[in-house]
Amino acid sequence: MTIPYTINFPRHAHRLFPLLFLLVLFLAASSHGSPLGNRKSGRSSVFSLFNLKEKSRFWSEAVIRGDFEDLKSSSPGKAGAVNYTKAGNIANYLKLLEVDSMFLPVPVNFIFIGFEGKGNQEFKLHAEELERWFTKIDHIFEHTRVPQIGEVLTPFYKISVDKEQRHHLPIISHINYNFSVHAIQMGEKVISVFQRAIDVLAHKDDVVDTREDRTSLWQVDVGMMDIIFTSLVEYLQLENAYNVFILNPKRNVKRAKYGYRRGLSGTEINFLKENKDLQARILQSGSVPERVPGVIAKIKRPLSQKHPMEKFAWTITEDTDTIEWYNTCQDALNNVEKLYQGKDTADIIQHKVLQLLNGKNEDAKHLKEKVLKSGDFSGLHAECLTDTWIGKDRWAFIDLSAGPFSWGPAVGGEGVRTELSLPNVEKTIGAVAEISEAEAEDRLQEAIQEKFAVFGDKDHQAIDILLAEIDIYELFAFKHCKGRKVKLALCEELDERMQDLKNELQSFEGEEYDESHKKKAVDALKRMENWNLFSDTLEESQNYTVARDAFLAHLGATLWGSMRHIIAPSMADGAFHHYEKISFQLFIITEEKVKHINNLPLDLEVLKDGLSSLVLPSQKSMFSQHMLSRSEDPALAMAFSVSRRAAAVPVLLVNGTYRKTVRSYLDSSILQHQLQRLNDHGSLKGTHGHSRSTLEVPIFWFIHNDQLLVDKHYQAKALSDMIIIVQSESSSWESHLQCNGHSLLWDLRRPIKAALAAVAEHLSGLVPLHLVYSHGHETAIEDWIWSVGCNPLSATSRGWHISQFQSDIMARSYILTALEESIQLVNSAIHLLVMERTCILCYDIVPCQLFRSMFIQQICILQPK
Repeated sequence: MTIPYTINFPRHAHRLFPLLFLLVLFLAASSHGSPLGNRKSGRSSVFSLFNLKEKSRFWSEAVIRGDFEDLKSSSPGKAGAVNYTKAGNIANYLKLLEVDSMFLPVPVNFIFIGFEGKGNQEFKLHAEELERWFTKIDHIFEHTRVPQIGEVLTPFYKISVDKEQRHHLPIISHINYNFSVHAIQMGEKVISVFQRAIDVLAHKDDVVDTREDRTSLWQVDVGMMDIIFTSLVEYLQLENAYNVFILNPKRNVKRAKYGYRRGLSGTEINFLKENKDLQARILQSGSVPERVPGVIAKIKRPLSQKHPMEKFAWTITEDTDTIEWYNTCQDALNNVEKLYQGKDTADIIQHKVLQLLNGKNEDAKHLKEKVLKSGDFSGLHAECLTDTWIGKDRWAFIDLSAGPFSWGPAVGGEGVRTELSLPNVEKTIGAVAEISEAEAEDRLQEAIQEKFAVFGDKDHQAIDILLAEIDIYELFAFKHCKGRKVKLALCEELDERMQDLKNELQSFEGEEYDESHKKKAVDALKRMENWNLFSDTLEESQNYTVARDAFLAHLGATLWGSMRHIIAPSMADGAFHHYEKISFQLFIITEEKVKHINNLPLDLEVLKDGLSSLVLPSQKSMFSQHMLSRSEDPALAMAFSVSRRAAAVPVLLVNGTYRKTVRSYLDSSILQHQLQRLNDHGSLKGTHGHSRSTLEVPIFWFIHNDQLLVDKHYQAKALSDMIIIVQSESSSWESHLQCNGHSLLWDLRRPIKAALAAVAEHLSGLVPLHLVYSHGHETAIEDWIWSVGCNPLSATSRGWHISQFQSDIMARSYILTALEESIQLVNSAIHLLVMERTCILCYDIVPCQLFRSMFIQQICILQPK
């Protein structure tokens, strides 16, 4: 049985889960009835995912009251007794079926910018093309869970998953995501803003390179682009849906390759490191002018009053819809351009650093305290240049003109991002773009020489030469004349020549020619009658159509991947419940005793800010910290020593060099067992235990002088009842990941990003962005395209600021657990009713007593203690 109803949860939803069990049971019995009425609910909560509010059809009087009224008014009789006994079991008598699936609506906007004919290659998308390809995307798919990943990576960095595990909740959920896709094509004004922004905000990746050639690599400040994307979403009032932008800006002939990055490039970091005067100027400077005036976000012109909750919808915006936003953005970009004019490298770097220091991301603010004031740049590394990005709000983008780039495991692995991972307009559409007159003449001459080269010096009949000439013109016209927007003069000449050829072929009808020549001429004339090679038809040539279809298929697969990885990703295996309070218990464990917590090489305030970002608005975060020393606690020292192990790990570097390293690490399974034994009551307080109001999360933060990891490859690990984090002394540890041909370096002295990712997995089941469950493989697979953005789950950025995508996923995770457990209870109850056979003797007593006892039991559970 499928329940197609939208569910809107009240604020304290966990108190209603016992009632939910009863309501879903009765909903199963009445799911074939008429639509349910509406009843206004109170204030909405974080569980109201997409502004559904009182429009939900679930919490209605018909559901809560109707079935009880029916039971009360039913009267036994002979017909009822016959129906009761014929049913065979109580479930059939009550018309109860097990719940097979439920659906959650998810609104998605795919916003196309630069596809109206003013972008790269003047590529223009049509509504019928988009509908034909993007309705092929799976708009409904199940929520899935990733089985627990093995603790050891193979030498080639392929994840290992135990398929034989027992799961509390099903890997393939009963809950389905029902996507309504809204494709929006923006006009010329919008693409002109983004092209201008790229031109203004782009700077050379190598600040030492002063050449004016086209081979240089350029970087665009994604922090400033973030403001433009956010302002457009707010201007069109699309904040309550998920928005994926697809950009196709025109390429600048002076800029061969560009990408997006937050912060400084490697050469800029070296420049800052060596320039003491610049460091002093930055420390003495105050705030910088606002990067893009905030007035952009204050102007709003709704694209539509409501997201069209349909399988697929198509909207074309007019320039008048965005003219106010366009004017404001152009003014702001003009101001930024004036700010950069006449500035040298030091001035530009100073401006970028001050932007980071004055920004809202806490992970960038440590630059001043930990780097500039101390002068220690050893842990400051450049982030990856990318052509995709996940913003801090509900938007992400793909720039098809940027890059291409690559990242993922350095050697081996699956689903790595390559230079061919994204659709390429130039290599598909551009490869069959219209050629110039000169190019057309050259290709025609090449075709003629190639064709007549086979004739050699031998004499040939006139008819054979004419047929060869026709073959050349036919092939050339199909490739370069048919379906062109601008007609070639050469094609017109060939059209005239083809008329002459027809006349010459018709002359072979005379009696002086033999029959074989006549037959060849007649066949050629019949073939030419069906030609329309040089006309002004709008029909596109076949190779151009194939290229478009290949491009759209690739783009559709990429956008489907965005839905699977950033909008509705797989979650970790397990049950994750909503708690009113989250109590983070920080156990900071050092080798030697530290007199004061401020003397620790750990920024507790930054850590607390990060942990607080993992808590929903309806939840309250609490902190307690405990300093422990292994030198003063023999039991703790023993637990650490027992779990500390070493392993010989083979490493293949990006350049193909083989290296054998001995890696020291903590075995999380052994350490977990040892720490559990240290607890006075035999189990940790942080276990998901009896209290439904407070969850205690024990975080064991080990600070060690020598290089140390967790389970050979990690800085942090989420376990069932605790999180283990290791901080050690290595500022540039070469990881198994690479980005654009360079190894990604980790600062093991600052594992906050890894710690927040582990805590997010422990709280709500968030997994890294590159992991997703595959139905075909029946396990987790990797796809690194969307491992981007300044969030804890990406590999290409050092940032750890949680995005709105992930905040929604965390809230949704609690809902899914509640629904899944309720469905399991409902189905188990229905299964019991299936096992209860009906008989004439129990007809008078079973139904009334059964539902009376169930109702009283649920009411008792709901009573306040």
